[in-house]
Amino acid sequence: MPILRALLATPLVIMLLGLGTASLPSEPHLTPAAAYLPRLVAEGGAPDAALLAQGSPSVRHPTYRSTGAGIGLADRFRAGSITKTFVATVVLQLAQEHRLQLSDTVEHHLGGLIRGQGNDGRRITLRALLTHTSGLYDYTAATGARPASAAAAIRTAVAHRPTNTPGSYSYSNTNYVLLGLIVQRVTGHSYATEIRRRIIEPLRLTGTSLPGARTTLPAPHGRGYTRAPAGGGLRDVTALDPRTAGAAGELISTLADLNRFYAALLGGRLLPPAQLRTLLSTGTAHGVYGMGIYPQKLSCGTTVWGHNGHIEGSYVRTAATRDGVHVLTFRVDTDSLTDPALEPALLDAEFCPRGHTAAAPGGRSGHRSGRT
Repeated sequence: MPILRALLATPLVIMLLGLGTASLPSEPHLTPAAAYLPRLVAEGGAPDAALLAQGSPSVRHPTYRSTGAGIGLADRFRAGSITKTFVATVVLQLAQEHRLQLSDTVEHHLGGLIRGQGNDGRRITLRALLTHTSGLYDYTAATGARPASAAAAIRTAVAHRPTNTPGSYSYSNTNYVLLGLIVQRVTGHSYATEIRRRIIEPLRLTGTSLPGARTTLPAPHGRGYTRAPAGGGLRDVTALDPRTAGAAGELISTLADLNRFYAALLGGRLLPPAQLRTLLSTGTAHGVYGMGIYPQKLSCGTTVWGHNGHIEGSYVRTAATRDGVHVLTFRVDTDSLTDPALEPALLDAEFCPRGHTAAAPGGRSGHRSGRT
């Protein structure tokens, strides 16, 4: 997650520039975060930006806004590391069903897979994988690494020494690739099948899918772009091989589906109270991360829960109040924001009380952005 800092209040004129036509019931007032969409383009370096907010105390209906025609409300897009919240939810459901325990070791389920270079699956628990406290090297950090299978991703990770000692927080996509393999070992089905059966179908997330080896996006969709190094232009990366991301980040979804998912999760529809408390507990990761979800304390003192997704051609962020009533998802059609301070400022605008003045830029660092 980008540095936790906020910008000064945005002039009203920003709110009036560049906003697309709403596709949901009209409101006398825009959701406050909509004022930041033009800035995500002008200052954040994105070709297009959009958001969908619902449950705001000041705006009665769900509100969709975009900066233009490049992103549509129904568009499918790559959601990157938001996949981790889906995987963690399945693992907690399996724990509730007594089909695994969070104290189980990786060795117990995947004997012999994590060995060498100081890596030892006998010392790494499922809880450590879920909270990014395993110490395992992040396979996506290896230069030129684009593994096309979970096995290849694990081989890349185990070829490196641990990034941290077990117990220390260090965000690693390797953790969730392993959890995907463990779900398959426990259930006899792929993690994608279990996510569809347990989450996508019950919640009727009709725009959400796990593409496997499919390189194209389902219709309707826009384009996705990545920025060339050294100040270069944008390159179209709409088609890509999602197997590199796998259980750490292959999900495709929509703005509405992500809002519905996080509202259902935090509202207690997917996990019983004990498992939901476990999912949201940040003690293991020293207050930084729960299990596939993380808190962000805003400048007004409000804490929101959710995850971001960063994958080639797409950056997306969902945040919600603890009860799941007020939820927002925004996205841009490139994989990074050139000004990362815009994200916490947008969340401040949405979730902090009207009249609250955001803090000036600068502040403490927070959760590392999920990258797949």
